[in-house]
Amino acid sequence: MGIPVDAMMVRAAAIAFRVAGAFTFMPFFGSAAIPIRIKATLVLVFTFLLFPQVPVNLPTLSATTVVPAVLSEVMLGLLMGLCLQFVFEAVQVAGQIVGFQLSFSLVNVIDPQTNVDTPVLANLQQLVALLLFLQMNVHHWILRAMERSFERVPPGSVSFSREQLHGLFTVAGNVWSAGLQLAAPVILATVVLDVTIGFVSKAAPQIPVLFLSIPMKTMIGFLVLALALGVWPGFFEKQFSQALTWSWQALDGAR
Repeated sequence: MGIPVDAMMVRAAAIAFRVAGAFTFMPFFGSAAIPIRIKATLVLVFTFLLFPQVPVNLPTLSATTVVPAVLSEVMLGLLMGLCLQFVFEAVQVAGQIVGFQLSFSLVNVIDPQTNVDTPVLANLQQLVALLLFLQMNVHHWILRAMERSFERVPPGSVSFSREQLHGLFTVAGNVWSAGLQLAAPVILATVVLDVTIGFVSKAAPQIPVLFLSIPMKTMIGFLVLALALGVWPGFFEKQFSQALTWSWQALDGAR
């Protein structure tokens, strides 16, 4: 016996709304550089692929319950996308701090991921983080998590609690600490250089330290940043794993 058409439509809509919510903030898939038509096509493709995996016995939705159900699916997708977007926000914070330390705070370019005016070093670091994101196949982890989310939390059974809101703010607060960890090597190197230049200016006032400090800070800062890139894969592997863990915890809380 086949599935009624209205049940098929409800199931397809539930999948599409959750996937579309996740793609709104999800790194790479949610990039502003990807046209809206391509994103819509991806949502339809994933809806078609995930359709057989969703439970058939969906709750009956009436006119009064369909809006809360749709909003719940979209919110759950948004939470899943935000969990990894926070990692890239930490990279943005680190890039702004490093750019200020290296006298690049006023050098801005358009970020292709968001179409927002962004400091050039923040844009560079975000591109490096995106390459690591793709090289580690984190986007594959996300798609597998998306498939399992329908088994973990069937459509129509999504519910949210205060603990999830508290967890969201906790993870958002980690953006600042993760950004400081990324920028710490450059901050330490430039602070040591500033202190050294201060002592030199006091010991030998005739040396034009003001004209020497800016190029020296830029040169040493880029050198330290290049050396620090060697530990980025391990750092981001940990950050992405923590973000996916929080996403899974958000799914458990939505049951």
